Amino acid sequence: MSCEVSRKHNNSISPARVLFALALLAISALAQMNNGVMSPPANSRPPLLENVGIEQHLDAQVPPDLTFLDDAGKTVKLGDYFGHKPLILNLVYYNCTMLCGEALAGLASAMRLVKFDVGNQFDVVTVSFDPRETPEMAAAKKKDYVARYGRPNAASGWHFLTGQPDSINALTKVVGFQYQYDPKRNQFAHATAIMVLTPQGRISRYFYGVDFPPKDLRMGLVEASQGKIGNAVDAVLLYCYHYDPETGKYGAMVANILRLAAAATILFMGVFLFILWRLDRAVTKKTAAKTRYAQ
Repeated sequence: MSCEVSRKHNNSISPARVLFALALLAISALAQMNNGVMSPPANSRPPLLENVGIEQHLDAQVPPDLTFLDDAGKTVKLGDYFGHKPLILNLVYYNCTMLCGEALAGLASAMRLVKFDVGNQFDVVTVSFDPRETPEMAAAKKKDYVARYGRPNAASGWHFLTGQPDSINALTKVVGFQYQYDPKRNQFAHATAIMVLTPQGRISRYFYGVDFPPKDLRMGLVEASQGKIGNAVDAVLLYCYHYDPETGKYGAMVANILRLAAAATILFMGVFLFILWRLDRAVTKKTAAKTRYAQ
């Protein structure tokens, strides 16, 4: 989970970098077992990783007045994207050659398997947490990943932003995204996750890693929209599945599934008995008619 900012020396991966990346992956695995806070016990961390992790701030309000630059170099506020649709927020940096690219590719892949369309039912806001990055870099990333996503109108709904330290720090603090820069390696140590926001910009769900199950992503968007998108099947799934903050995934609610099965059984029996009653009435009427005719 380490990302290097530049390739000043060469494209080879040294053993030290491999060990560093493995250490970060181990921290990510431990993090998800720590009661919804993506960080291992403080006394087990090396100094470089003391401030690395993702702490869930469910229902926190993302400040709408934070200003950034979009991929065209225009000044925007996060609130410009609030008010109409649920959103996916993810934090990366564009010069990252390892983890961030995997996270963006995983998001694009998951969204391709969801029938909702970016720019229609929901929007995506991707923000660089490296204040040195530029709108031109954001535009290049947008062109690449919108093409990978490959659906019409995606460019109007997937926003790639850069910003100044004050805005970046305020945003990362609110969403609980903790990262650390290593000047010796000229790279960032960080975890990865996407956050699903309500149309009003409140944090509804966290999904960890670089591979996001499409089912979970769809249910997260439906929940964040408060049922304004999706269909009856989604409503049933949300009744049967429950979001677990500790794992960042949806799991089956056995009690609700049993209730739904019992209700379906009662409904089936009621329909069956009604059909039998109608058939019995029809036979009775037919028999009565034959009796009157015989007389």
